[in-house]
Amino acid sequence: MAEAEIGIIGGSGLYEMEGFSNTEETAVSTPFGEPSDRYILGQLERRKVAFLPRHGRGHRFSPHELNFRANIYGFKKLGVERLISVSAVGSLKEELRPTHVVIPDQFYDRTKLRKDTFFGDGVVAHVSFGDPVCGNLSAVLVQAAEEAGAAVHRGGTYVNMEGPAFSTRAESNTYRRLGFDVVGMTNLTEAKLAREAEMCYATLAMVTDYDCWKQDAEEVSVETIVSVLHQNARIAQKIIRLAVARIPVREDCGCAHALEKAIITQPEFIPEEARKRLTTIIGKYLQ
Repeated sequence: MAEAEIGIIGGSGLYEMEGFSNTEETAVSTPFGEPSDRYILGQLERRKVAFLPRHGRGHRFSPHELNFRANIYGFKKLGVERLISVSAVGSLKEELRPTHVVIPDQFYDRTKLRKDTFFGDGVVAHVSFGDPVCGNLSAVLVQAAEEAGAAVHRGGTYVNMEGPAFSTRAESNTYRRLGFDVVGMTNLTEAKLAREAEMCYATLAMVTDYDCWKQDAEEVSVETIVSVLHQNARIAQKIIRLAVARIPVREDCGCAHALEKAIITQPEFIPEEARKRLTTIIGKYLQ
């Protein structure tokens, strides 16, 4: 039996929300190394939920240091079928103000150092990624955000930069000319791996600043971001509680079948070591 059905990945304080009960911590081992921290299992709105602080408790890991594969694999191993990602982003548009919420439906990759696939080393798979987030789960987040009273924007493109430094003005203005909406450092890699793991994935992007394109705005700094983060955390917790209650118990979503026609390698040619490494991901297709 699954230990959790819904996963939440985000800031360390998210699992301290009101109503999260019967909690316990569990360490999950993966063939890809250690996740960012122990997973916190418990009940929220009568649903089994697993939380993971993306950067580790105390914010110990920079975005480029995150073991994305271990984090997503750990959720899959726990039985998670829907994964909600909560993250801070910079706004690239005037109307997307700090403390606003964006539910993006597209990503653009500007990373260089990420390990962003479970495959390779004897197994080739190409998942469909034209629509990189789950439309059903995103719709739930939009409804929950509206009910929570947040200023919410549905759709838009999240450009995933490498970090850990913030954008240059040239980069920020280029992103704006390309029509992107928000900029962050983590979510595209998670979305790719969640799709390979056949999990529904959606992003709750919490705007903290105007990046550095807006000359009349305060310069982007850790201090300004942290102050807005505290405000965003309160509304994010409310949205998550409402969303968890709204997520259908059973729903046949296309995300759950992402690998059906994606694995190219013939089963008899898959090395035994690869079979063991990927059992949690592709085991049902090797029977």
